[in-house]
Parts: sequence; C-alpha cells; structure tokens
Amino acid sequence: MRGLAILLSFNLVGVGLKEWLHIPMPGNVIGLVLFTIALFAKLVKLEWVEASAQWLTKHMMLFFIPYIVGAMALIPMLGAQLFPIALSVVLGPLLVVAAVGFVTAKLEKPSGREEKLL
Repeated sequence: MRGLAILLSFNLVGVGLKEWLHIPMPGNVIGLVLFTIALFAKLVKLEWVEASAQWLTKHMMLFFIPYIVGAMALIPMLGAQLFPIALSVVLGPLLVVAAVGFVTAKLEKPSGREEKLL
C-alpha cells in the first residue's frame, strides 16, 4: 500500500506542478521524471515501490479499456481516414529506423579492425 501511495503522490505532484507552473508537458510525465530522480538520488527505495509497480504492470491492460471503448465511437471516422492512418503507421517507423541507421553510420568512427577488413 505504501508503494502505491508513493507512486500516486509523485503523479499528483507532477500534475500539480504542470498546472501551477503551466509547463507544456503532461503532468504524469513530470511525475515520472521526479520519481526517477528520487530513485536515483535514493530518496525512494526500490523495495518500497517494487510490489506495487509489478502489480500495476501486470494489470496494465485494464487501464487501456476506457481508451479502447472510446475508440469504438470513432470507427466511422477511422474508416474514412484508413489509408492515411495505415500509411503513417507503416511508413513512420520505417523512416525513423532508416534515419537512425543513417545518422549512426555517419557518426560511428571505424575502429582499426574494421579498416583492416576493408
């Protein structure tokens, strides 16, 4: 119970900071960043939150049910936009992988062993 209270507290603090400081980032992301900092700074011990985090991860699909049900109402609109959606779902990740590969190849310095092979 303590672990869940800690996790929810960080989420609440993140949402509060977002509203109070008008930060253009979701409050739950701010809470996660603060929680990560607290873990690395050893202000929060992993043992305190581990069981609650495992339970939340195990039952994560339950948290998506409202979004899935909400998406059902959008099926007519999705049908009209099926081609652009499918195109972005397929091409988007392919372009990202290609761009990362290209940048990595340009930034990577060849080692002496690779030069000998060439």
